[in-house]
Amino acid sequence: MVEAALFAATDSLRVADIVSRTGLDEASVRYALKDLKMEYDMRDSAIIISDAGGEYRMVLRPDCKKFTGMFARPDMPAGVMRTLSTIAYNQPVMQSKLVAVRGPRAYDDVHILIDMGLVHARPVGQSKELTTTPKFSEQFGVGSTKKADIKKWIEEQANAQKEQS
Repeated sequence: MVEAALFAATDSLRVADIVSRTGLDEASVRYALKDLKMEYDMRDSAIIISDAGGEYRMVLRPDCKKFTGMFARPDMPAGVMRTLSTIAYNQPVMQSKLVAVRGPRAYDDVHILIDMGLVHARPVGQSKELTTTPKFSEQFGVGSTKKADIKKWIEEQANAQKEQS
């Protein structure tokens, strides 16, 4: 039942979400999540169970993402993706600095990213401080919500892209 919930969910799920919707007890849900995570890892499946900040989701294993471009369209325009990458790599970053680097189009990109739940904006003076949300880590399979881990992951992705070129 837990696996079906993860598969069907469009957003990540907390243990409490699964408990309330399935009627299973918390211990059973935690055991099932741990067991599923281990099972997918042992099978070397293209799908993994991501746990970012206590939120669980089925995601594509990072090393398999290179193949998705052959079959699926990107979820967001390339410019918005570049803005997101800039925020994720440099976070926390002031929106004014982001606009200086990416241009005025960054304002629209930030609104899109906030609406998608991938970026959080905190007012600071006349500008906003931008950071990624746990949903960013979940959606991209980062495996951590820590800023240093996200930066390292982005560097690894960039190096992998260079090696494929």
